[in-house]
Amino acid sequence: MGKHTAVRLFLLTLALGAGWIAFTQQQDEPPLKLQEVRPDLHMIVGPGGNIGALVTDEGVLLVDDKFDRHVPQILAKVKSLTDKPVRYVLNTHHHGDHTGGNAKLSEQATIIAHENARANMRGVESASLPAVTFSEQTSVFLGGREVQAIHFGSGHTNGDSIIVFPQHRVIHTGDLFVRGAPYIDYGSGGSAIEWDPTLDSVMQLEFDTIIPGHGPLAKREDLVLWKENYESVRQRVRELSRKGVSVDEAAEQLKLDDLEGWSMSGLLRRSLPRLMEEMRR
Repeated sequence: MGKHTAVRLFLLTLALGAGWIAFTQQQDEPPLKLQEVRPDLHMIVGPGGNIGALVTDEGVLLVDDKFDRHVPQILAKVKSLTDKPVRYVLNTHHHGDHTGGNAKLSEQATIIAHENARANMRGVESASLPAVTFSEQTSVFLGGREVQAIHFGSGHTNGDSIIVFPQHRVIHTGDLFVRGAPYIDYGSGGSAIEWDPTLDSVMQLEFDTIIPGHGPLAKREDLVLWKENYESVRQRVRELSRKGVSVDEAAEQLKLDDLEGWSMSGLLRRSLPRLMEEMRR
C-alpha cells in the first residue's frame, strides 16, 4: 500500500468514526417530553432550548424550535395535543438550539423574531431567517389569545425577546434566564452589565410561571434568586479583575458553590475573559 493511499484510508477512517459518534450521540438522545404549564399551554423539553407550545382552535404557536433534527418529534408532540397546524414560531434569540427547526417549520408557519436576532442569524450559514421582525414589541393574536414578544435590551445577546402569555400569567425568557450559570454571547452583543436592567424590566411584567431557556419550569421567586446570584457573580468577578489575576486563575478562584445550581460550566468559562474585561470598566 502506497503512502498516499494509507493517508487517505486513515482520514476516511477518522471521518467515518466522527460520523458514527455523531450518529450514536443523536441516537442516544432522550426523547422530547411534554409538560403541561396550563391546559392549553405546554413546554416541550429535551436536548436544546425549551419550547413553549400554545394550542388554540385556530392553530398552534411555538416559542423556539430546538434543532433541525427535532422537528419530527416536535410535530408529533403537537399532534398529540391537537390536529391544528403550527401557525407561528417566535424565536427568543438566534442560537441554533432555539432556531434550528426554523427551516422545516417555515413551510407551514410564520417565523417571528427581534430584528437583531435576525441580523445575528445572517451570519449563521445554516440559519433560516424569520419572515417578520420587530424592534421593541409585537403581538400575535390566535384563537382568542394574545402572545406578546418584547425586547427590553441586551443580556444573553442583543436580540433577546421575552415572550408573554398575559392571559396565563406565564413568560418564556429564552436564555435571559436559565437554571444555572448563563452564557454571555459577547460576539452577538451580549452584556453582563446590561443584563441586569433588562431583567429589572422583565420583573415589571405580571407573571407567576416561567418557561426558562433551559431547565425545569420556574416561578417568579426563582428568577428573583437567580438575578441576585448573578449580581453576586458580577461583583466577585469585578474584584478578581481588579486584582489583576489571569482568566485561568479567576476560573479557579471564582466562588460559586454557595449559589444554587451555579458552577464553572463550559459556557460560563467561555464567557469569562470578556466578562472580566467588562467588569473592569
